[in-house]
Amino acid sequence: MNRVTYFVDVLLPLPLPGYFTYRIPHEFDGEVTFGKRVVVPFGKSKLYSGLVVRVHTEIPHQLNTKYILELVDERPIISEKQFKLWQWLSRYYMCNMGEVMAIALPSALKITSETKIMLNPGFDGDISMFTPREVGVVESLSYHYAVTVDEMAKIAGVQKIIPVMKSLVEKGAVITDEEIRDPYKPKFDTYLSLTESFANEKAFYALIDELGQSKRNAKQVDLLLSFFMQLQEKKGELGALDYTLPLPKKAVLERANVSPSRIEILLKKGVLKEEKVKISRLGSYDSQDQVENICLSKDQHQAMEQILSQFETQQTVLLHGVTGSGKTEIYIKLIDKVLSEGKQVLYLLPEIALTSQIVNRLRRYFGDRVGVYHSRFNEFERVEIWNRVLYPDDFSQNEGKYQLILGARSALLLPYQDLGLIIVDEEHDASYKQYDPAPRYNARDSAIVLANIHQTKILLGTATPSLESYYNAKQGKYGLVGLTKRYADSTLPEIWLVDLVHASRQKKMTGHFSHFLIEHIEQALTNKEQVIIFQNRRGFALRLLCNTCQTMPMCVHCDVSLTYHKKSNLLKCHYCGYAIEVLEECPSCHSKDMEMKGFGTEKVEDFLQERFPKAEIARLDLDTTRSKTAYQKIISDFENQQSDILVGTQMVTKGLDFDRVSVVGILNADNLLTYPDFRSFERAFQTLSQVSGRAGRKQIPGKVVIQSYNTAHPALEYVVSNDYPAMYNHQLVERQQFRYPPFIRLIKVTLKHPKEEWVNAAAQELTPILQTTFPGRVLGPEFPLVSRIQNQYLKDFWIKLEKNKPLDFEKTKLSAIIEKFRGQSKNKSVRVVVNVDP
Repeated sequence: MNRVTYFVDVLLPLPLPGYFTYRIPHEFDGEVTFGKRVVVPFGKSKLYSGLVVRVHTEIPHQLNTKYILELVDERPIISEKQFKLWQWLSRYYMCNMGEVMAIALPSALKITSETKIMLNPGFDGDISMFTPREVGVVESLSYHYAVTVDEMAKIAGVQKIIPVMKSLVEKGAVITDEEIRDPYKPKFDTYLSLTESFANEKAFYALIDELGQSKRNAKQVDLLLSFFMQLQEKKGELGALDYTLPLPKKAVLERANVSPSRIEILLKKGVLKEEKVKISRLGSYDSQDQVENICLSKDQHQAMEQILSQFETQQTVLLHGVTGSGKTEIYIKLIDKVLSEGKQVLYLLPEIALTSQIVNRLRRYFGDRVGVYHSRFNEFERVEIWNRVLYPDDFSQNEGKYQLILGARSALLLPYQDLGLIIVDEEHDASYKQYDPAPRYNARDSAIVLANIHQTKILLGTATPSLESYYNAKQGKYGLVGLTKRYADSTLPEIWLVDLVHASRQKKMTGHFSHFLIEHIEQALTNKEQVIIFQNRRGFALRLLCNTCQTMPMCVHCDVSLTYHKKSNLLKCHYCGYAIEVLEECPSCHSKDMEMKGFGTEKVEDFLQERFPKAEIARLDLDTTRSKTAYQKIISDFENQQSDILVGTQMVTKGLDFDRVSVVGILNADNLLTYPDFRSFERAFQTLSQVSGRAGRKQIPGKVVIQSYNTAHPALEYVVSNDYPAMYNHQLVERQQFRYPPFIRLIKVTLKHPKEEWVNAAAQELTPILQTTFPGRVLGPEFPLVSRIQNQYLKDFWIKLEKNKPLDFEKTKLSAIIEKFRGQSKNKSVRVVVNVDP
């Protein structure tokens, strides 16, 4: 009887279109199913782990279909609903499914044949129990220090090398720089417990009496009594004393204050036993308060009732609440309602900086049910969270059964099983948009699609909605709820504009600070209040300039000047990281007359330390927050009033809540207002309104000082009057007149190549084709503001597509043009990047 031959379509984490078909060996019949990982050969020598998309019996067209080499998982590592989101991301943002998989899966769930292997230095050489293939690999490795899996397969002449490697790792003969079969390794801790002979009251006390008869055993007795005291403390949690309870070895040693040798003696005597226990890397948190204790104001209660009412007819609701109006309390009430139904909640934030403050508030009410997910976690921590979201029933409430996930945009891509609510806080924020690598998705828009896949509701919250979201709400596509008053009768901050032209003429400037701003900072510090200073440039000085010939040191890889960083005493490029030592003379004319121009957060911090030597000053920007916990420390120190002045870039503008901030200073609003982008007016209003909203959030009145060379700019007038509807109407007229979103859709096509002439030639070839296909709707080609980044010259096309035309059809035409362009041999080295909704 002939057996049925099965084939499998596999998704690989590569920027290639489509799936790849492999043959399933009969030994894996019935085991290979959707969502599991399989190890497959790719090309002449590569090995990859891919995801099973479909199992079928359709014979592929290509000859000599390769076999899958290994089945990695016993059960799927992705969900079907998650895969539907991947498919939508691929279609809408015009990228390959492999690119979506590459950014969605944590690195620890991806295996490639680049894993390096070597002989274990502790291997005793005993190969008597090894298979012939294993012996061959071990002998081959004895001649090579470290080789990749690919190289080992060639050297040993073994095609199915992964199972062999896995077996050798388990036998201790081989070590790897990461686990072959699955890089993820559970974390274990050592626990101690009393052996069965002494795990009862009578036997334990008899042991203490026996050991106490000799002074030589004093340390052992101290250790056992300390162990007993820890068991007594656990009695309150368990309701009874349990002599068999294991305790962490580290905690036992610290509490007893004895050397590890004392434990070794008790282990040898059979008094204690030792075991490895699998533990979480994620920590444990208890809830400290009840959601019922949150008392909503009349306005908050009304807003919540309106949200619930609109959820009956609308999938998406926009909550437009002024800064400090108490949106988070409404979120907590809604979250509690959904969690009580046994469903999951996704809470998205634009910045990792925000998560540290919000997570503490949420854990206060929801304890271990709160999971946090963002790029600063290491890969093993991210896999633990991934597993808890995908298989929540595997974990008890005590272990952390994550029902509420809080995170930045990458949290959108977790394998949710049963979402009951999605909250997108600060929905207007540009950080929700990913720029590199593909998919270049907007997490807010993608969250709306995810809500539709799960047939659940999504709440967008902000004090300054994006024009697109507010337009959708006004058109009836979204529900709209307003909160116009701050919580607890606190008032919106008073905002003053300082004209830098007049202040400079009247000699009322010290450095980059007006005397008016300095006076308010002094007053705040005298009153033991706090100050936030916003400057949206990091570093010390923006450029170094030769006053003789006007030469500026430039990055050798990008078309930008180098920024001076005082702490490292280097000139750095903020695009590629290139750095050089500070020049003492001009490289062009050799003049010594070199001067620092412009200023960033580092220079502001330096000035404030000199001007206010008794004040504690902290800085929040990319340079000070590179480590995983740096955000949390800076923010918690400021929250606990251990620092008086917080200097920062855009990170300080986003939803942070501090009780005693009375003054906010904005040193140069013109950087935001004059940026060459069709959204610069809107984003300037949003940024200035948001940073102003950090002041006066509780009982202390807030004051905001905005410095500008153009105080008559309409955006500043709208900020001062806190008039979002006026700003919205002003911008809507311009957007309609010049055909920009929300009235049309934009697609940006960027050409990249190390040689400028190649980019120009490619642009010249594409221009007539695009203009013919999309008549009257193509802008460009043009070099962007920074025309070369990381040795790649750039040239942009902007394509405007009407909303009343089928978008998929227009994208299909664009894809066909790009595919044909890439198919020509002369264009293979030109990279084409498509950015939908830039």
